[in-house]
Amino acid sequence: MTAPPPTLALCPAPKAEPPPTLPLYQQIAQALAQLIHGGTFKTGQRLPSVRETALTRGVSISTAMQAYRQLEEQGLVQARPKAGYFVKRAQRIAQPSLSAPPQRSFLLERQSRSEAFAMLHQPGDRASFGGFSPQSSELFDDRRLRVAVGRASRVHRRSLTEYNKADAGRPALRQAVAQRALHLGCSLDANHIVITASCTQAVSLCLRAVTQPGDVVALESPTFFGYLDLIESLGLRVLEIPTHPATGLSLPALELALDTQPIKAVLAAPTLSNPLGAVMPLAAKQRLVRLLAQRRVPLIEDVVFNDLLAGDERRKAAKAWDTDGNVMVCGSFAKTLTPGIRLGWVEAGRWRDAIATHKRLQGAATNVVLEEALADLLTQGSYEAHLRRLTAHMHQRRHEARHLIGHHFPAGTRVSNPPSGDTLWLELDPVIHSMALFKRCASEGITFGPGELFTATDRYRNCLRLNFSGPWNPVSMQALARIGEIAGEMLKRPDAGPAAPLLRRA
Repeated sequence: MTAPPPTLALCPAPKAEPPPTLPLYQQIAQALAQLIHGGTFKTGQRLPSVRETALTRGVSISTAMQAYRQLEEQGLVQARPKAGYFVKRAQRIAQPSLSAPPQRSFLLERQSRSEAFAMLHQPGDRASFGGFSPQSSELFDDRRLRVAVGRASRVHRRSLTEYNKADAGRPALRQAVAQRALHLGCSLDANHIVITASCTQAVSLCLRAVTQPGDVVALESPTFFGYLDLIESLGLRVLEIPTHPATGLSLPALELALDTQPIKAVLAAPTLSNPLGAVMPLAAKQRLVRLLAQRRVPLIEDVVFNDLLAGDERRKAAKAWDTDGNVMVCGSFAKTLTPGIRLGWVEAGRWRDAIATHKRLQGAATNVVLEEALADLLTQGSYEAHLRRLTAHMHQRRHEARHLIGHHFPAGTRVSNPPSGDTLWLELDPVIHSMALFKRCASEGITFGPGELFTATDRYRNCLRLNFSGPWNPVSMQALARIGEIAGEMLKRPDAGPAAPLLRRA
């Protein structure tokens, strides 16, 4: 395994404003962790002594000791009396089981999952693993963003006092999106791309273009709760398809559903699905496109996370195999470049005119300055390098988190192992209800995403999603370990009973 690069900054900052650095002990711990992940130090091998590390790094003994204690908390090393620190044997953690949703569709009649999700977070939380948008200042350089926005506002200052008449979006941004799509294996015509307020809005426009109230939409299980809110708001029925935590949507199950259900559209994220982080093999993506094209059932593909597989051939979108406009591909750069600019985009194949019409009718014109600024950022040559650094950074976080989970969560806990991204999906003992666990943790200022948010059914009550896009430091690591400890306490006292459901029936 290749060790993550040592730099964690988004991209070189202006010399006048050097980026903030981590405390010395964290820098040393990260450097040693990278050597362990990269195989320089093998399982059971002794690490340099605390004194030797202090001398070679030019720090105090106490600083070096702090670094080793952090590695110990992460489950990477263990101390042996009078012998020093040794690389700890990695625990083999099973992945969650293949999902098994009911073979019928549902008309959603619940309160908004997005609203319920927002209620889970309180200001001043000790640690939050529930977010779905990157929040850590370590991952993004806002200085570069400010420069781009400032430049765009000066050049296009008149746009701030005028309506944006370009329904499809600014040509510069549509061209930048088309260029970026080449990395997904897609040759898109910039004239056919429509800029939207977010990827979620792009998906919403696609659903409006190809469905009517009462129609059935098939999607992964578990799935992103925002999809479920969209489907509910449009009066559609949802059919959940079994999904493997590593290889994604089950094509045999989908084919059976197409034979037995009146499916009007399939909504999926074949690459790094949310919350599982599953990635369909390239051959499976091709089969998916062919299967739906034969049935004339549109595929609405979410590619918002694909760029987190920079340098990996699995980054390729299903849209790359679309030859007749049956795939409607939606994306944004909120997860990879700038969470604050949530602009999305869609290339809707043979429905592109319908998408443009729906956007115009909704009065959903996007901001010229932000579009021009985003186009500027996307065409800078440093974006691919930033993606590689971001991917390496998140890989380290996931690896450390899985170590902590293996060390502190109850035996038998199953954990997803996605190749990239910032989320992990956990399957606990069925005795443990994640909402009851959430309430226990929330009383200590620790939050996460309970499993029942990610389904239209009553499944996944013993599951939870952990998101690591926020601050990652000793406090959050201790909080993650504490979730596992509380889960262990609940497992010993199953008589405590489950908590009330998070979502109520309308």
